[in-house]
Amino acid sequence: MAGQQFQYDDSGNTFFYFLTSFVGLIVIPATYYLWPRDQNAEQLRLKSLRRVHGRCLWYRLRLMKSQQSIVPTLKKVALLFGWAVFLLLAYKVSKLDRDYQEYNPYEVLSLEPGATVQAIKKQYHLLSLKYHPDKGGDDVMFMRIAKAYAALTNEQSRQNWELYGNPDGPSATSFGIALPAWIVDQKNSMLVLLVYGLAFMVILPVVVGTWWYRSIRYSGDQILISTTQLFMHFIYKTPNMNMKRLTMVLTAACEFDPRSNKDATIRPTDNVEVPQLIRELGNINVKKKEPPFCYPYSFKARVLVLSHLARMEVSENLEEDQRFVVRKSPALLQEMINVGCQLTMMANSRGGFPAPRLVTIENCMKLTQMIVQGLQETKSPLLQLPHFEEEHLRYCISKKYKVRTLQDLVSLKDSDRRSMLRFLGEEKYDEVMAVLGSFPHITMGIKLQVLDDEDSSNITAGSIVTVTVTLTRKRMADMFEKEQEASICQGEETANTEEANQGDTNKAKTKVWQSKNKGAKKTAKSKKKKLTKKKALPAPVKGKQANGNVAGNEMAVTTSAAASAAKDEDDEASDKGSESDEGETNKDSPSERDDESDKQSDTEVDEGGGDDEEEWEALQQSIQRRERALLETKSKVTHPVYSLYFPEEKQEWWWLYIADRRDQTLVSMPYHVCTLKDSEEVELKFPAPSKAGNYQYSVILRSDSYMGLDQFKPLKLEVHEAKAMVDNHPQWDIPDTEEEDEEQEDSDGIEESDDEDEDNN
Repeated sequence: MAGQQFQYDDSGNTFFYFLTSFVGLIVIPATYYLWPRDQNAEQLRLKSLRRVHGRCLWYRLRLMKSQQSIVPTLKKVALLFGWAVFLLLAYKVSKLDRDYQEYNPYEVLSLEPGATVQAIKKQYHLLSLKYHPDKGGDDVMFMRIAKAYAALTNEQSRQNWELYGNPDGPSATSFGIALPAWIVDQKNSMLVLLVYGLAFMVILPVVVGTWWYRSIRYSGDQILISTTQLFMHFIYKTPNMNMKRLTMVLTAACEFDPRSNKDATIRPTDNVEVPQLIRELGNINVKKKEPPFCYPYSFKARVLVLSHLARMEVSENLEEDQRFVVRKSPALLQEMINVGCQLTMMANSRGGFPAPRLVTIENCMKLTQMIVQGLQETKSPLLQLPHFEEEHLRYCISKKYKVRTLQDLVSLKDSDRRSMLRFLGEEKYDEVMAVLGSFPHITMGIKLQVLDDEDSSNITAGSIVTVTVTLTRKRMADMFEKEQEASICQGEETANTEEANQGDTNKAKTKVWQSKNKGAKKTAKSKKKKLTKKKALPAPVKGKQANGNVAGNEMAVTTSAAASAAKDEDDEASDKGSESDEGETNKDSPSERDDESDKQSDTEVDEGGGDDEEEWEALQQSIQRRERALLETKSKVTHPVYSLYFPEEKQEWWWLYIADRRDQTLVSMPYHVCTLKDSEEVELKFPAPSKAGNYQYSVILRSDSYMGLDQFKPLKLEVHEAKAMVDNHPQWDIPDTEEEDEEQEDSDGIEESDDEDEDNN
């Protein structure tokens, strides 16, 4: 009976196969994921951004990091070492001899396959004389010869060899374990047991437990759960939060507490440098005793944020801490917006507490813009541009130019812009224009509808309204090009008008009597025009309205001549109208009119069918678009933001939402648009008001990076009463006669089948 036999590899050859496979499973994926990407591509990307972003803080830090970092070199060395070990093991395995060889009795007897029985007996006789033990031969070799002779001459042995590869029949299956024998040696048992216990009972549980307890402290956006709870407490406590209070809540986040985050630090020098910054700022409530605003970490973070907004210089020690706080702030403010939206939904669904005001959520968005650009709320958005200082703004806001926003600066003519920015040199002016041209220009297209309804344009009380907003991003440089094209077209038009004016002046140089006659003709024409104006007074017209009521308009006429003239004109028009009506009635017979009405009804049906097909195709396209949006994952890398004082490369993202600015409430939750590269389509859904009437909302688009680029579009909502539920519909009513007819048909069918059976019998 065949069995299984396990044995360790004493020679160690099988262990090399295992080791080669193990190293290959580590080296190949590690090379794919950890090999440093093409450094030249990153350098080329930074080089292409240098003209616009060369003065940005994040750009300079990125260049320094790429020059000083040795991590890519260490990764390459480690991976190359792994590949060297893998190739060495593969070469070692290729040189190993195979222990297992297939048994072939013809090779043992040194015969060609298919030899005859006589040749086999003759060869066996010769070899037995040579290797027989009684004649001084090899015992093992003689046993192999005898076994091979039996396998080729004995019928049973031959069948065993053909079936099992062994003349003796099935043998025990041998499995080699790819571990050296010294591991299971009794002398090394304690050492092996100690290593196994240390690896699987100490190191593995500690690593898994450390990872688990660290991960449960963070949310899906890598924000501490304690920070989210803190934001929820203060937004619930103060639904209407101004900018000062919002800054205090932001800087109280646990990310800035060294007890919760090891990256946050409290230095001994803070006791000297932070009070100095407080004296320079002068607008900090030092005596605030409300926790956690009075804690040292919160106090320090607030001072660093305010000094960043004021664009103040700080010491080297505080500069590193300031970059850490500023880098974390946009993500924390986004978490605060999410918390505000959650509280708003809870207040609308459950009630019992006031929902956060719209100003609180919008202040979070504004503070994000301010931190990215390093500007205070009251400062001009023009200070986002390079080489612009406070003293330069007086040239822009003068009465001649009145430039207060970026859009005003773009809309200026190039000549006026150059004269206004004459304090800049030619190089600085070109740099300012390049930066301004890289700023985004967004156009919004809004479509309002009620999906899954027969009449998608009819908004009823309580229905789910879908607002589809199409965002298209262009650069401000495109606006410059349009302006130049418009100026060229205007120049051509002015040239054409000047030529035409010159031609008119040449024609006007005529003789004196001709000009006098023309003047007399002009006066005659003007008199005729006055008379026709008097005659053109509207006469009273009576017509029947759509609802069947007779409507008439009466006009008071001052002169009898004008009244008689109007009367004559009305009589003539009525005569012409009656004649035309008679002609039409004579032409069209009743049958012809019926045919025309049938044709009109057919065309109306065709038009209705076409509209239904268009609506169906639009619905199918929208469903397919949603499915594609769910399946595909778009990159969040859109366009780098121009920010002079932000320490990290920031991508250009937006918030889109609908709000009722009169009641200061959110209508739809803010949607964070993170994939707007060229164009993006966003659907905002909200329930229509429960009462019928007209409502005025606003579709708001806010940038999370730039100040002064927010857009507001009005959204008018006309809500109608909901249709009453139909209890009894004609298609649901089945008359009794129909049921009786169906029963009668069933009974007739049964009788007919019985008759057919009898006939067949």
